[in-house]
Amino acid sequence: MALRLPQLARRPMHTDEAVHAIKFGSLLEQGDYKYDKHEYHGPTLNYFTLIPAWIQSAHKLSEINETTLRIVPVLFGLMLILLLLLLKDELGITAFLFVAMFTAISPAFTYYSRYYIQEMLLVFFTLGTIAAGFRYLKTQNIKWIILTGLFIGLMHATKETCIITFSAFFFSIFLTNFLNKKKQAFFSLKSINIRHLIVMGVAAFLISALFYSSFLTNFSGIFDSFKTYTTYLHRAGQNDLHIHPWYYYFQILTFYKINNGPVWSEALIVILAIIGIFWVFRKQEALDGNIQFYRFISFYTIILSLIYSIIPYKTPWSMLSFFFGMILMAGLGAAIIIRKQSKICVRVILTSLIILGSIHLLWQAYTASYKYSTNPFNPYVYAHTSNDIFDITNRIKQVALASPDGNNTYIEVICPGDDYWPLPWYLRSFQNIGWWSEVNFEIPAAPIIIVSPEVEDDVLHKLYYIPPPGEKNLYLPLFDTYMELRPLVEMRGYVIKELWDNYQQDLNNNNE
Repeated sequence: MALRLPQLARRPMHTDEAVHAIKFGSLLEQGDYKYDKHEYHGPTLNYFTLIPAWIQSAHKLSEINETTLRIVPVLFGLMLILLLLLLKDELGITAFLFVAMFTAISPAFTYYSRYYIQEMLLVFFTLGTIAAGFRYLKTQNIKWIILTGLFIGLMHATKETCIITFSAFFFSIFLTNFLNKKKQAFFSLKSINIRHLIVMGVAAFLISALFYSSFLTNFSGIFDSFKTYTTYLHRAGQNDLHIHPWYYYFQILTFYKINNGPVWSEALIVILAIIGIFWVFRKQEALDGNIQFYRFISFYTIILSLIYSIIPYKTPWSMLSFFFGMILMAGLGAAIIIRKQSKICVRVILTSLIILGSIHLLWQAYTASYKYSTNPFNPYVYAHTSNDIFDITNRIKQVALASPDGNNTYIEVICPGDDYWPLPWYLRSFQNIGWWSEVNFEIPAAPIIIVSPEVEDDVLHKLYYIPPPGEKNLYLPLFDTYMELRPLVEMRGYVIKELWDNYQQDLNNNNE
C-alpha cells in the first residue's frame, strides 16, 4: 500500500489511460457502454470503476480525477497478494512468503498497479482461475469449480489476450500429465465430474456475457467479443509502432540502462525462477509445496513467455501475465536456496544476495513510480505523456476563464491522426471543443487553437488568407515556451488577441 497508494494523480495520464477514462465517462454519465470489437479491450475495467465513482457521489466525468480511476488497479494489485493465500499449501509456506514479497515490491507490478489499464485485473483473474482450479482438484467441491468458471469468464471480459493464457493453460495441463504418465495424472477428465465441468463452462459464459452485453442491454456485444479476435490477430503483426524484437521483454527484466540513467533489473526474480523451474524438472518433490502445481506453473510460464516473445506486437505491460508465473517460480527458487544448502556459509551468502536484490527491487519500485514515473530512463515508461501536459491545460483553462463564455469557450484541437490524447481527459470540463485531424476551412476559427506543427501552415492560411479584409483577427502564441505532448511530439497554441488581452488584464489585477 505504501508503494501503490500515494500521489496517484501525480503522474500525467498516459494516452491509453485517457482513452479508457473517456470511455468510462459515457458509462458514468449516460449509463451507456457498448463493447467495441476494434478498440478499448473488455468492459470489466469500466464497470469496476463505477464503484469508486459512486462512493464519491460522482455523476459526471468532470467530477472524478486520476485517483478515482487508478484506485481500481491499485486495489486489484493489492488483492493479488491476498489471493495468494488460496495457494499457500501448493506453494509451501517459505515460497509463499517470498512470492508475496516479490509481488509486493516488483517494480513492474508496483508501477502498473498505478496504471488505469486492464493488465492488473487480467493477472488477478488469472491467478484466481489457477487458485480456484487447484482447490477444486483437491476437494472436488462444486463451489470451487463455479469460482473457477467465474474467474475464467472475468478473464475473457477483461482483455482479448486472455486467449493466449487459455492456450498456455491447456498445453501446461497436457505437458504436466505427459510428464507424469507413469504416475497418477495431474488432471484427468475421467476423475472429474462432467457435470461440474459443464457448470464451470456455464458460469464462465454467463459472467462474460453479462459484462459484454452491458448487463443485458447490448446482446451484440457477446458476439463481438468473439469477432474481435480477427482484429487483434491482424494487429499483432501489423502495427509498426509497437513492433519489437523477441528479446524485448527479457531486456527490460534483466538489464535496462539508458545513458546516465540508473540500472533497472528484476534479474533476481528471473534467476530464482530459473532455479525453481530447474528444480521441479529434476526432483520428485517441491519442499513443502505441491510438485504438480509447480510443474504446471513451470510449463505455463515457459509457454506464455515464448508466445509473448514470438508475437511482434509488444508493450511492456503485456509481460505481466508471464512475469507473474516467474514470480511464482521465484518463490520456490528462493525457498530452495534458503532450505537446501548444506553449508552454512553458502546459505548465508546466497540469502544475503537475495536480501540485497530485494532491497534493490524495493528501491526500483519506489523510483519507478515516483522519481522516474514519466522518464524514458524507466523501462516501464512507454510513449508516456510529458509533464508539459499540466502547463498546457493550465494555460488553456486560465485563458478560457478570461472569456465571458468560460468553460463554454470554443476551442479547436487539430492534430493529424487524432494524435491529441490525453488532452480530451484534461479538457473534460470544457463543453465546446472541436477535435480535428486536419484544418476545417469551412468553419470560423476558434478563440483558442491547439495544433501540431504539421498543420500550422494550414492554420495560418485559415486565419490570415481566407478572411476578407477587415474581418481578420490577430492571434498570438498561447505558450511562452516549447511544449511537448510526449517526447518529441510538440504542441503549439494560438489565442485571439482580444482574449489574450483579457487574460493579461486578469493577471495584472490578481497581482495587484
